[in-house]
Amino acid sequence: MSTISQLIHFPCTSLSSNPTQNQFSPRPSVVAVANPGIASRIACGWRIQPCDPGRARPVFRVRAAEDDEWGPEKDEEEPASEAGGGAAVAVAVPEEELPKEVAEIAGLKRKLVGLFYGTDRGLRATSETRAEIVELITQLEAKNPTPAPTEALTMLNGKWILAYTSFVQLFPLLARGTLPLVKVEEISQTIDSENFTVQNSVLFSGPLATTSFSTNAKFEVRSPKRVQIKFEEGIIGTPQLTDSIVLPENVEFLGQKIDLAPFKGLINSVQDTASSVAKTISSQPPIKFSLSNRNAESWLLTTYLDEELRISRGDGGSVFVLIKEGSSLLSL
Repeated sequence: MSTISQLIHFPCTSLSSNPTQNQFSPRPSVVAVANPGIASRIACGWRIQPCDPGRARPVFRVRAAEDDEWGPEKDEEEPASEAGGGAAVAVAVPEEELPKEVAEIAGLKRKLVGLFYGTDRGLRATSETRAEIVELITQLEAKNPTPAPTEALTMLNGKWILAYTSFVQLFPLLARGTLPLVKVEEISQTIDSENFTVQNSVLFSGPLATTSFSTNAKFEVRSPKRVQIKFEEGIIGTPQLTDSIVLPENVEFLGQKIDLAPFKGLINSVQDTASSVAKTISSQPPIKFSLSNRNAESWLLTTYLDEELRISRGDGGSVFVLIKEGSSLLSL
């Protein structure tokens, strides 16, 4: 806001040093008041006489000036009162409401992500933990800052990491990570809103190699919250063999711990051979296959979306909680 100079008009008054004279100069005078005391000294030094109704009345403008001739700084300005002594109307703006809402959402997100710890993306979640998660999800959905996610497709762009799901058909896949020496490193979804494509990907790792399985799909916007997804192809990534094979000290299988120390000597003896094989296999292209059956379609409803967290619900009522790659929520 531009700096405002306050002008005080004194109509129907004439200032004269001779009380017996009614003459006045037709040119209006401007008096700069440096402080409030000057105004009182002007009133005390001169006598104020009423104007002649038949004459044009001079108007004297008195400007209230600060030390800075351009007036007070922006943050020092005060609401000006109306002429005639009327009080200015002040509109109270609840400045604390927005920060409070943001703080509440941030707190709910931290609590929600904290409950995911030890659940293996929902596979090992207890019924009590699931109930708490559902309650927090419901609260976040009620505070959704993006009520029409499909109208803000740029916010959907990028790679999203699956943190939790109640989708039971995904549990067998998650259970593969409980097998000895096999781990599900990451389940992700990458969205390209410009080309309307979605890629779902699962990354597996083991002591000898890492590999991935992906599906590519197209999506169509059906409502402000809903998209229809049609899967087109599956991709089995080429195994990426590691140059150095690292075995854990032991693995747990069927409730028993198996010591792998005796195998380390064998692994070291074939290390050079494994390195050459790894380079050969890793250079091969991935395997692609078409997906054209009826089960290759589904829809997805986004019920919460911000820059780092997304909550979606599937056609079977299942819930998916995903965190944007690079978000600090992934390190909680």
